[in-house]
Amino acid sequence: MSRLFLLDLLALLLFAGVGLLSHGQPVNAGGLARNVLPVLFVWLLLAPFLGTYRRPTWKNLLLTWALAFPAGLWLRQMVLGEGFGVGFFVFLAVAMGFSLLFLLLLRGLAKLLRLW
Repeated sequence: MSRLFLLDLLALLLFAGVGLLSHGQPVNAGGLARNVLPVLFVWLLLAPFLGTYRRPTWKNLLLTWALAFPAGLWLRQMVLGEGFGVGFFVFLAVAMGFSLLFLLLLRGLAKLLRLW
């Protein structure tokens, strides 16, 4: 398994964990799974086609994130049976920003440590 994939997975888990804590919810396997698995599912579907790990570049990472994250959050919303009102789009905007922050921080760390 790719070290970069593991770093990206860690970034998504950290993002989900911080999100749970910020909403006063416990960080547990169920909460992490509910919030990460839909995004991870779409991410893993797209990554081979986008070269996310075969040809790892910033561009490929950003393209994967830009496509997989909103689609994964849409899937999460569908699975949870929640609506798509204004609240969802606010959540989407905040989640997109913070997820990108975590991904860029960990990928940047990988660059510094010459893991990438």
